[in-house]
Amino acid sequence: MNTELFIARRIFSDKSTKEGISQPIVSIAIIGIALGLAVMILSVAIVTGFKSEISNKVIGFGSHIQIINYDSNVSYETVPINKNKSFYYDIKNLEGIKHVQVFGTKAGIIKTKNDIQGIVLKGVGSDFDWTFFDKYLVDGNSFRIIDSIKTDKILISKYLADKLKLKTGDRLQTYFIQQPPRVRVFTVSGIYQTNLAEFDEQIALIDISHIQNINGWSPEQISGIEVIIEDFSQLEKLNETVKDIVGFYFSPEGTKLRVQSIKEKYPQIFDWLNLTDMNVWIILIIITLVAGFNMVSGLLILILERTNMIGILKAMGTRNWSIRKIFLYQSSFLISKGLLWGNIIGIVICVLQAQFQIIKLDPANYYLEAVPINLKLWHILALNAGSLFITVCMLVVPSYIIARLSPEKTIRFN
Repeated sequence: MNTELFIARRIFSDKSTKEGISQPIVSIAIIGIALGLAVMILSVAIVTGFKSEISNKVIGFGSHIQIINYDSNVSYETVPINKNKSFYYDIKNLEGIKHVQVFGTKAGIIKTKNDIQGIVLKGVGSDFDWTFFDKYLVDGNSFRIIDSIKTDKILISKYLADKLKLKTGDRLQTYFIQQPPRVRVFTVSGIYQTNLAEFDEQIALIDISHIQNINGWSPEQISGIEVIIEDFSQLEKLNETVKDIVGFYFSPEGTKLRVQSIKEKYPQIFDWLNLTDMNVWIILIIITLVAGFNMVSGLLILILERTNMIGILKAMGTRNWSIRKIFLYQSSFLISKGLLWGNIIGIVICVLQAQFQIIKLDPANYYLEAVPINLKLWHILALNAGSLFITVCMLVVPSYIIARLSPEKTIRFN
């Protein structure tokens, strides 16, 4: 039988304890732990939610991995590659690969009766996954492509639609600066809005056959291949695997292929997102330390209140470590009570925000319309376990005060 645990439980459940001098201070410590854990749950859920939302939006525009011509530069005028390659099916059948699709890009200029606007057209084929853009449609519909039929539909952003005063069903002229200059007329089939200004301000989707025709490419020539994976955490591993498959491939013209992940294509965005992790760690450390010091003061009061009991136990031959364990067990019960309420408060707030989007954001500054929530069970378990462990460890040192109490003085303590 664990005697120390038994005594700690009796003290914790003793009604007279709740009327002692320690009760107000202990209550404040429990409230501090509850609020601290609630804030930690919210901080982790919001930051990971923010990172996930922004990452998914960037990936929606550029996929996880792209295979392009090695000679293609940072512009949208790309050197074509041939889509009928043996490695295409090798990549498609890799474990962890969700989808593979072709694309083409071309810079152009949209001209309306009163406005003119530069634009980047992304050509997509019949294999394109529309899940991302369907999610962010605000008007109209996305179009589907049949290989044998060319469509003049175009999907534009709300930013472009508002700036050029366009709506679904309108026709627009797009000019391409080349020799000789080309012009194409498209019909707006739908309008999307992701609030990611860097992309919304310039990206529109069309049938890839238009880009092939304008550039004088054959139906087999494309700007590149996009690879969508199932698990973002496996990006680096799968990127290296794809590089091993196509990295040494040379076309008949002598050109080489280049494989780049979304992190390599937009390093500034993902470096910025990684900086948010530092903010979370600072919040977690500060809140844990504050909660720990609150419990230290509570433990000292508990020891002071039970001085007579400590003297009696010492007189009976109980070792100092056993007495310290009694108070550490009791403190753990109090901490657990605070963690329970902290979980309830934090999870309820997260669920309400996720369901009803109570707290709104300015999309111009935060790229999101509401505070995002990414509530994961393992995050909650890790925060609870870490808070309990660190706080109890902080209580070990002040519990040494028990060793300095002598039985003859503590028994007479009043």
